[in-house]
Amino acid sequence: MPDYQTRLSAVQQSMADQGIDLLFLQRSANLHYLTGIPREEQNFGNTMYPGEWLSGAWIAPDRAPILSMPRMLADFHLSVTGYDLRVLSDAADPAALAGDLLDALGAPATPTIALDDRAWAETLLGLQTQRPGARFISAAPTMRPLRLIKDADELAIMRQAGAITEAAFRDTLPKLRHGMTTLDLISEVDYQLKRHGSTAPSFVTSFYNMGVNHPFDFHNREATLLMPLDAPVSISFDFGAVYAGYCYDYGRSVFFGDPGPEYHRVHRLVMSAQGAGIAALRGGNTCAQADATARAVIADAGYGEAFRHRLGHGIGMDVHEPPFLTATDTTVLRPGMCFTVEPSIFIPHQLGCRVEDVVVVREDGGEPLTGGFQQLQIVE
Repeated sequence: MPDYQTRLSAVQQSMADQGIDLLFLQRSANLHYLTGIPREEQNFGNTMYPGEWLSGAWIAPDRAPILSMPRMLADFHLSVTGYDLRVLSDAADPAALAGDLLDALGAPATPTIALDDRAWAETLLGLQTQRPGARFISAAPTMRPLRLIKDADELAIMRQAGAITEAAFRDTLPKLRHGMTTLDLISEVDYQLKRHGSTAPSFVTSFYNMGVNHPFDFHNREATLLMPLDAPVSISFDFGAVYAGYCYDYGRSVFFGDPGPEYHRVHRLVMSAQGAGIAALRGGNTCAQADATARAVIADAGYGEAFRHRLGHGIGMDVHEPPFLTATDTTVLRPGMCFTVEPSIFIPHQLGCRVEDVVVVREDGGEPLTGGFQQLQIVE
């Protein structure tokens, strides 16, 4: 169980050190991290209530947080205990409530207010009506350092998210058959994720299907959803579970039909590149060094142009978090950081192969949180 009081105390100390008068966190990974108040599975369009821009936690350096939200959220969506909760009635003025909250938290006439990087513009505009002289800054320097290193409780949760994800892959494999569609694959994986305990997919479940008879070309994913997957075709999985607020990201490749010698070689290269990248995730290395180590395995074999993307990204309560395993990121790796390690070789209209696991940085090299299905899976 995360120690939310310790997290709050660390945030308030950081606020005091930075001269921040008020931190406002809307429903987000940061709010979830700090209070345990969960996010919802995303909707395609906005489903919002009047005054929802003030839903979240208002935090001052020297007093208990105050939470605010519209009545509909308070009545039907969230059960909040242990906090001072102010509920906005259906006909009330949200700006007036925001002014009351600023006063209650001792915000001065020209405060420094930290907001999430992805806070609503409506939130900033509403706060400006109450404190026209306010200075707004990013909350990232306060929140990001705390979320960067995962403690033992967080890693236990992420291991469980990985176990759910790998179980979903295991139980999807017997359902694979020639002639099924990408939509069939997505439906099966998403069902298995829910069946094994995932709150939601951590991102849109994706497949990269490449073969001589398959027109997948990255930009045309929707157009190929209903096309039968007829051999020979390589199918690269990319999906992950959400468990207790933490995300997983996972990839394996499956071949429909006879892979042939080149595909077997490509698969071995991708797995070797991942092994090299995992070993390079040791304290004191940099993100760029880890990327270069894995990339060299593929480049030295002549497939460098087919490794199109970074080696990986940070992961935790968001499926993509900084820093990134890329050539330009010089962040020094520290034990407890978590990254995906996901090398690939993609040649559209020919073949595609990828692998992905979440890996914890350790002093002597990375520790993968999943490790099954290392051999190429073939549907004959």
